[in-house]
Amino acid sequence: MLTFMKRNNNIQLISFIALLFITFYVNDYFPQQFLTNPSHLNHLYKEITINEREMGIIHIYSEYPDYHVVADDDEGIACVDDVSRAAVFYAKYYKLTGDSSSLHKVKTLTEFLLYMQSDSGWFNNFILKDYSINKTHKNSVAEPNWWTWRALWALSENYLLINETDAQLSERVLNAIEKTIIACKNEFSLSKPIVHAEGFKRPSWLPFQSASDQASVLVLGLINYYKISKDQSAVLLIEKMCDGILLMQEGNENIFPFGAFLSWENIWHAYGNSQSYALLKAYQLLNNTRYKTASLLEINNFFSYLIEQQFLNEIIFSKFYTITLPNEIKTFPQIAYGIRPMVFALLSAYELENDKKYFDKALNIASWFFGSNYPKIQMYDTSTGRCFDGITGIDEINMNSGAESTIEALLSLIEIEKHTGGSESLKELIKSME
Repeated sequence: MLTFMKRNNNIQLISFIALLFITFYVNDYFPQQFLTNPSHLNHLYKEITINEREMGIIHIYSEYPDYHVVADDDEGIACVDDVSRAAVFYAKYYKLTGDSSSLHKVKTLTEFLLYMQSDSGWFNNFILKDYSINKTHKNSVAEPNWWTWRALWALSENYLLINETDAQLSERVLNAIEKTIIACKNEFSLSKPIVHAEGFKRPSWLPFQSASDQASVLVLGLINYYKISKDQSAVLLIEKMCDGILLMQEGNENIFPFGAFLSWENIWHAYGNSQSYALLKAYQLLNNTRYKTASLLEINNFFSYLIEQQFLNEIIFSKFYTITLPNEIKTFPQIAYGIRPMVFALLSAYELENDKKYFDKALNIASWFFGSNYPKIQMYDTSTGRCFDGITGIDEINMNSGAESTIEALLSLIEIEKHTGGSESLKELIKSME
């Protein structure tokens, strides 16, 4: 009997040590191995129950110095914009590390997205403190706008992963995707002309007529949907959006603004400019060389100009005969959301062209997170996973760390670290800047 008890105690001890090892490996090894640290995002994450369904939200704001979460009195406590990004990140993190808690978060965040879809197929953006949907605020109404495109992107991006692990949820996800696709086909069904705005020829068939930044996120969702469904009508919509994006490109390798894709009408802004990334993805699907050529023109030239300028916030242009001139250039604020689209585009070019110069350029741009910026401040903290909300002046920092900045930083880093040698390259980069 005593011998049995000793053996039983030994088994318990071994089990306990094994449990400690597993806990250490999952919770500590990965953050040490990777610079992508979801700790602060996990702090912003919360599980709630609505209509007897468990779902996850991401708190919008987190304020310095203790980084407590903060709601917006007018908009709400959480939004589709941030939850969509977070769902995409957690799926990437799960694939990179095998962290089961991240897969759980993908599913709970997906439940929130499904809750936020209206009967029209579009999505509302915000929920209020009582968990009701904010249907009236201008940044929350269910319409063909940023939050709908991001929801479509996230749902379609994660569909295959969800389908592998939860058949019931994946069926609901597919239904939601198809509902939005039907709404898109109706919204963009009419042939619309090229129009003139501030002297520029502009497509009038993109979201908000010429919003190529929004169109690029829509294209990503449409590409994912086509891969799922093989719906040929989706290809026609992809081509329509891409043709509009191409019309928004200005300059060439020698002429300012060096192949930049303007965001809307006569404005370029850094945030959300995913046109080059979307065009490369469209090229991979459709083999239309115009998409790749236009994308690489911006990547090779305008991105280099931005690096030389230590990055910019916005440029407002005018047209003088055939010459594109800058009316106003704004350097600040600079935010993580202005950096991530360039990193994604460059890494996509690296995968496509197998040319290390694109990977190196992505590292160069990502160095913004680690001090290669105007105030020479490390914007992303590898030990906490926080990213400051922005650079507001030559030596001014917004030290809050809300959802958007946090997730955009994490997406940038994980996209680098998923490549062979990416983690080592980032660590060498940080060491060289100390």
